[in-house]
Amino acid sequence: MATEGAESLNNGSSSEAQHNQSSPRKSTPLPGNEEKTTYIRFLLSNAEAGSVIGKGGSTVNDFQSQSGARIQLSRNFEYFPGTADRIIMVSGTVDDTLKAVDLILTKLLDEFYVEDGADVEPQSKIRLIVPNSSCGGIIGKGGAIIKSLIEDSQAGIKISPQDDFHPGLHDRLVTVTGTLGGQIRAIELILLKLVEDPYYQQSASAPFAYTAAAYSGMNYGPNGVGGIGGKYQNDRVQNKEDRNSSVTIGVADEHIGLVVGRGGRTLMEISQLSGARIKISDRGDFMAGTSDRKVTITGPQRAVRTAESMISRKVASVSER
Repeated sequence: MATEGAESLNNGSSSEAQHNQSSPRKSTPLPGNEEKTTYIRFLLSNAEAGSVIGKGGSTVNDFQSQSGARIQLSRNFEYFPGTADRIIMVSGTVDDTLKAVDLILTKLLDEFYVEDGADVEPQSKIRLIVPNSSCGGIIGKGGAIIKSLIEDSQAGIKISPQDDFHPGLHDRLVTVTGTLGGQIRAIELILLKLVEDPYYQQSASAPFAYTAAAYSGMNYGPNGVGGIGGKYQNDRVQNKEDRNSSVTIGVADEHIGLVVGRGGRTLMEISQLSGARIKISDRGDFMAGTSDRKVTITGPQRAVRTAESMISRKVASVSER
């Protein structure tokens, strides 16, 4: 059974065709590695996530049956920081994981990339999520490893710089561009490097922790569903830091726009990164005796502190100019 967050998206398409074509992978994993259990995470738009889930979860269940891998998605609106993309995690043996990725990418290519009529294989891109500390194993000394991966796969591979803008984010995006066969080969080569990295193997324990990137309050239930305020609680006694609290701070009316951001994007990012809920009072509803709007932050104590400091930094950045 696949685990997806609070809701399953119906992609509205009646095309739930199985992809029985042979895999474009050129080789099988090296002996001794195919039975190792590992995982890979990458980004999907909401529409792509809906396509992978299928009506009532039918597609994702088919893919799990065909590949033997487990496929999990972050909830709708639980995005990777700085993007509007959801996270998909595929886990199992190296071979099963690659089979599932192959099925997923084949379906996405069929549905989202229209051929231009020329006899050329369509090109697409996939963004993998890799911990900072594991990127060195893909880059190699002087970029030697990444060059060899590009030559072998004939795919483009780019690693994003470390992101200092999102506190608590310890991952980078590895973008793989090319034909389906090239992408699958590149992912296979990258995965064979990562499977040797003990830190990478351990980091599978928090696949969707970005809604709480700055604190460790994700609660996982028996079937792996995770989320802030999810209906499952750990059996452990809750840490004092995880107890809910609420604080109201004042932000000058003219600075509220900074906290909210265009279309509410900044507010959503602060909420996702901290794991706190943030409510801003209506226009004209001020803190007593001031012209400051009320910003109420609710959630676990550590999440509340993180959100408060992120809001303060936003406002301070303007005051200092």
